[in-house]
Amino acid sequence: MNGRVDYLVTEEEINLTRGPSGLGFNIVGGTDQQYVSNDSGIFVSRIKENGAAALDGRLQEGDKILSVNGQDLKNLLHQDAVDLFRNAGYAVSLRVQHRLQVQNGPIGPQGEGEPSGIPIAMVLVPVFALTMVAAWAFMRYRQRL
Repeated sequence: MNGRVDYLVTEEEINLTRGPSGLGFNIVGGTDQQYVSNDSGIFVSRIKENGAAALDGRLQEGDKILSVNGQDLKNLLHQDAVDLFRNAGYAVSLRVQHRLQVQNGPIGPQGEGEPSGIPIAMVLVPVFALTMVAAWAFMRYRQRL
């Protein structure tokens, strides 16, 4: 294992309707409060239970919000981003970036000499059990002779 973490980055347009508790999520980040090193973007820090975002189901904690109603969120102070969300209206369109962690290593067939991914115990325990049964059967058969 090389210690590197790979991500699959996708973007999605999510339309939410403001509910009694607003849009139903909290944000972190901004140029004055970087949440991710070397990235002053705005990120979802919490999805509120039964809020608009939770009921929709697509927005996830850790997602980066790229724009609100077409307005880019780059280079904003945190409070300016909060104000933008608060004044976004009843129907809000979010452009969101999802980052999904992907498995390291080969996806296709294993090469020669590479581990198959099956734990050795999964192979050895059944082989040992079969060997023991065969030995027991042999001993019983031998006693009858």
